[in-house]
Amino acid sequence: MAFNKMWYTIALGLLLPFSYAHTDFFTSIGHMTDLINTEKDLVVSLKDYIKAEESKLEQIKKWAEKLDQLTDTATKDPEGFLGHPVNAFKLMKRLNTEWGELESLVLKDMSDGFISNMTIQRQFFPNDEDQTGAAKALLRLQDTYNLDTDTLSRGNLPGVKHKSFLTAEDCFELGKIAYTEADYYHTELWMEQALKQLDEGEVSSADKAYILDYLSYAVYQQGDLGKAMMLTKRLLELDPEHQRANGNMKYFEYIMAKEKEANKSSTDSEDQMEKETEVKKKDYLPERRKYEMLCRGEGLKMTPRRQKRLFCRYYDGNRNPRYILGPVKQEDEWDKPRIVRFLDIISDEEIETVKELAKPRLRRATISNPITGALETAHYRISKSAWLSGYESPVVSRINTRIQDLTGLDVSTAEELQVANYGVGGQYEPHFDFARANEPDAFKELGTGNRIATWLFYMSDVSAGGATVFPEVGASVWPKKGTAVFWYNLFPSGEGDYSTRHAACPVLVGNKWVSNKWLHERGQEFRRPCTLSELE
Repeated sequence: MAFNKMWYTIALGLLLPFSYAHTDFFTSIGHMTDLINTEKDLVVSLKDYIKAEESKLEQIKKWAEKLDQLTDTATKDPEGFLGHPVNAFKLMKRLNTEWGELESLVLKDMSDGFISNMTIQRQFFPNDEDQTGAAKALLRLQDTYNLDTDTLSRGNLPGVKHKSFLTAEDCFELGKIAYTEADYYHTELWMEQALKQLDEGEVSSADKAYILDYLSYAVYQQGDLGKAMMLTKRLLELDPEHQRANGNMKYFEYIMAKEKEANKSSTDSEDQMEKETEVKKKDYLPERRKYEMLCRGEGLKMTPRRQKRLFCRYYDGNRNPRYILGPVKQEDEWDKPRIVRFLDIISDEEIETVKELAKPRLRRATISNPITGALETAHYRISKSAWLSGYESPVVSRINTRIQDLTGLDVSTAEELQVANYGVGGQYEPHFDFARANEPDAFKELGTGNRIATWLFYMSDVSAGGATVFPEVGASVWPKKGTAVFWYNLFPSGEGDYSTRHAACPVLVGNKWVSNKWLHERGQEFRRPCTLSELE
């Protein structure tokens, strides 16, 4: 019997969409899209493996069915069956050759191709840091946008195109990550959500005993002894021999006894046992609260009198020859500090060119250490960035010229165009663009002075979240593709304008691409003359 050989080819080139090792995937949605393609190709590889296994089993099945009929006939009259010389020959052939071939087929490992692909791909997979980073992003979004666990678990977010939900096992994983960070507030929220979904009948590999173990300890750490005891009792109902739960229960009872010995009345003790302790989040600084409120669109509104001072206009860059006949649309976003938005200022084609140039170079965004001046990553800046020079592309050169024409500032001393793509819950918490008095060496290497102004392009619309907010003054500027905003970081005197402290809110739903140009003091001496007052 001859067996057909089965071959299937996996195009390894397709499985390697990027040639660099792990690079903090969770900090850039743009780079995470590569992982979607990788996973799709792995699924194709897996399906090829399944087909090969099915084909192998089909051949074995046909062989078994054929031999089943043959042996049924032969065993009824062995001598008569073997009296036919052809049957005798074929019996010898089957036992000597074909059963050996069948054995080889049964032992053949059809998974080699798939396992080989997995081995190659694994070096490009996200790691524990990425999973933790993505989990922390969900917790950050939950806090910033006041989302309850049930809403987030069911995927009921504004502007979503592809709705998804969290399983009880997913909720348990989020709770565990919070637990490892000693974040017992979020541990409690997500362990309770996992427990709730299991109680509602969800089929899951998550174990209630494990969940209750984490939950009771998280509750205890937050000072709610009564609830911790109640959860521990429930755990012991499921697993009476649970060693840690039995130990915890004895400890909780000991604590209770000590409280009674401290002359607490039985009434007070019962009240404390029954009282539902409302656990609140860490009391953030006022700036943090203002920042989160602005991100939710709950900031202070301008008075009608101030709003009347905001206008929209056609702007020609102070009679710039390029814009006299074709002025651009400009509108005031805020009065102090003055923030203006330019509409339809960068085309879709230019945006795509900038993104294509930047994407291969995107690296985790850094901040300048205020003490050492060294560049380093920070948990409060979740994005990837790349830098583009004007000489690299006529598009970038044209964009630089446009910025110079419309701001009236010299871009020859400006930093290169920075392109940023935000990751899961991507954000940049409140910060200044300019160097303060205690950071005299911040831009010393550039030799171009402080950052006098910021120009920020929005290169994508964002379904939800992602605003640029100014907590000091209550301003919120929302992303709109094809627009740009501009503001001065320094007064004409060269003193820093502390009201320009701003932040990039976490992206709740969508993909945020921006690019910015930081313009410096050198070269602006006659373009923006100094005044006599420090605050003018």
